[in-house]
Order: sequence, then C-alpha cells, then structure tokens
Amino acid sequence: MSKTITISPTSRQEGHATLSLEVDDEGIVTTGRYYSITPVRGIEKMVIGKRPESAPVIVQRICGVCPVTHTLASVEAIDDSLKIEIPKTAQILREMCLNAHMVNSHAIHHFLVAPDFVPSEDYKQVVKNISEIRKQAQFVEDVIGGEGIHPSDIRIGGMAHNITKNTKNKIKTRINGVIKLIEQHVEQMTKYVEAKEFPEDLGKHAQPVLATSNTYGSRQNISLSSINEIMPNSWYADKYTSQEDEEFAEETKKTAKKIGKTACSQIPLYDNTPVETGPRARANKYRKFKDVGVKAQHLARAQEMINSAERILELVDKIDPSAQTMAKFNLEGTDRLGVGVIEGPRGTNLHTAKISSDGFISEYNCIVPTTWNIPTMGMATEGNHYDYAPDVIRAYDPCLSCATHMIVVDDESKEVLKEDMVQL
Repeated sequence: MSKTITISPTSRQEGHATLSLEVDDEGIVTTGRYYSITPVRGIEKMVIGKRPESAPVIVQRICGVCPVTHTLASVEAIDDSLKIEIPKTAQILREMCLNAHMVNSHAIHHFLVAPDFVPSEDYKQVVKNISEIRKQAQFVEDVIGGEGIHPSDIRIGGMAHNITKNTKNKIKTRINGVIKLIEQHVEQMTKYVEAKEFPEDLGKHAQPVLATSNTYGSRQNISLSSINEIMPNSWYADKYTSQEDEEFAEETKKTAKKIGKTACSQIPLYDNTPVETGPRARANKYRKFKDVGVKAQHLARAQEMINSAERILELVDKIDPSAQTMAKFNLEGTDRLGVGVIEGPRGTNLHTAKISSDGFISEYNCIVPTTWNIPTMGMATEGNHYDYAPDVIRAYDPCLSCATHMIVVDDESKEVLKEDMVQL
C-alpha cells in the first residue's frame, strides 16, 4: 500500500524545510514535495518607503550565508531603476567580490556534505583544506567589499573605495597561492563523489536550466515577462496529487492541501515551468557540462571553485588603483522598474526595485535561487528509494531563509484569510 513519508526539518542546509514523499510498496518516491517552513521576517516590506541607499544594507541581511549576492542584486536593481552607469573599475570589483564569495560558499557546502562522501581517514585533512580555502577567499571579500559578512563598500553607483596597488598585489599573491590547493581539493572531492554508490539516475529530471552568466549575472539574459509566481496551495494541491487509487488519492489531496497552507514560499515558474538554477545550470549553459543528477550537482559546484578563482586572477590585472569607482547621480526616481540579476552560489538571484519621484523606494521584490529550485528539488527525488531523498536535496545546497514568504491564516480556523503572500 502506498504511503506518505515526511522528513521535517531536513538537515545540513540553511533554514528549515519539510520533505513530503509519496512512496509505493517498494519505497520508491512517486511524488516529491519540498517546501520551506522557515518563519517570515518581512525584509522586502521593510525597505518600502525608505531611501534607496537603505535597501542594500537591509536586504543583505536576508541571509548570513549569501549576503554578497543579495547586496549586489540590490545595488544592481537600484542602479538600473535610476539609470546609473557605474564606472568600469567598480564593475570589476563587484565581480571579483562575487567570485571570492562563490569560492567561500562552495567550500562551506563541502563541509556540510563531507560526512556523505569523505572517508573518515581523510576527513580531518579535507576540513583543514576547506578552512584554508575559505580564509583566502574571505580575505578578498573583506578587502573589496569592506566586510565579508555584510559588505559595506558595495554601494548604489559603484563601490565606495577602490583597492590600492598593495592590496591588488596581496589579492594576486593569495589567490595564486591557494589555487593549487583549490585544484587539489576539487580533485579529491571529485574522486569521493564519483566513488559514492548512488543509483545511476538519482536526482535526474527533465526541467530546463536558468542561468544568466558564467561569473556574474546579466539582466539582458532573463525575461521578466516569462516569470510568474504562483501560490504554494495551488502548486502542491493541484499539480502533484496522486491518482493511483481513489482512497490514497483522497488522503494525498488532504496532505497536499495542508502543505499548501504550511509552505512559506511562492513557486516561481519560467515560461510556466519549474527550472533548475545554480552551479550545474551555469556549467550546462556556459561550460558545456551536460551531466544531470546528484553527482553532477556536486561535480559542477566543485569545478566552479576553480572557475571563480581563475576569474579573480583574470580580473585583478584589469584594476587601475587610481580609477574612480563611484558614478555621479541623484536619488530622484521615475517609478522605473529596475532589475538586478546576480548569479549567486545557489543560482540566479533576481531583485527588482522602483524609486518614486520624491526619492523613496515604492516597490521591492526578490526571487532568490532556492525559490526557483524548490519545485525542481521535490521532483528530483522521484523515481528512487526515499532513503536517498535527503541526498538529492543537499546536492542543491538550499538556503531557506532567502526563500521565505508567508500566507495569512486564521489561528483558530486555520483558514486562509488572504490569497496573497507577505513577502520575505
């Protein structure tokens, strides 16, 4: 008899989520539903009515794991809204900071998944290597962004400060010094991942990829008109209800309805279809990486560490320490919708903003990487035993705080009072 397996909360990720799996008599997942249960914080709403320069400072606190990504998406959106063209050197510094963050974040993920792959006799050395890689990547984030956790030098109009010739040389020395360790670490992780005895088709799915750039992000490579967000109760209840037998289908409908009311993230679709975004999506679109599945996710993420380190070295040589890094601009808006698109460690991070004619934020919205991946992650668990489902989820390195929204529900009746989402 088919049944429902629930794993809540899922582990070794940022934030809290639930995995609800319909399985057959053999324990094979027939329908996978993954959804955020992380409480809302209202960050998007906090910025409404505030001056534009407040937004990057506030939204970078959406997440302590990926603050660089959110800061950059925010300033890019506001730059676009105000039609600010930032200096070339500022753009280079922004991209360098993002790629350092990419190396740092992927290394953190390797620490989280190390128990799944790394032999006990190698564990201590692998963690030591991860720590050293993070230390050097964090240095680049710190000296360019002002701070690694909440980068204060990434500003509307560019960057608050250029780097000195001495700092430029330090970045080159440190990244050149650590790149061999990164290559060694990637080789090790690749060996461990490839040796793991997973089902051959674990995590494979047929969803399209979403990626806008190999190393930064591009608003030109995404279409806002192709994006629509639907309510979770619509997605979980209507799209994935088992019909294999009448009795089980009825129970499944009840479960799906409950999930739809519990989930605190909207479901974004691109051309009315769930997508995959992140390292494998970028590798697939820009680096001829065609593999699909759990192992492919891990291999693409590992290889991207080298890609990002090499990009830092490529960019640092282009820095003119005497160049201006801030554009001249005013903060009077025209209600033009500005779009910021950044390829963060977990995928395409989209922020949009409008600035009113009197210079205040009138509209702000985010569609963050994990939100894109939520429906795809659920589907990627299907077709294999439910014991492997957490491995599928961890391969995407989900970040649930970024993805949090909420519906309005009456405490007593549990009925939905408002068919809308209170965003972030």
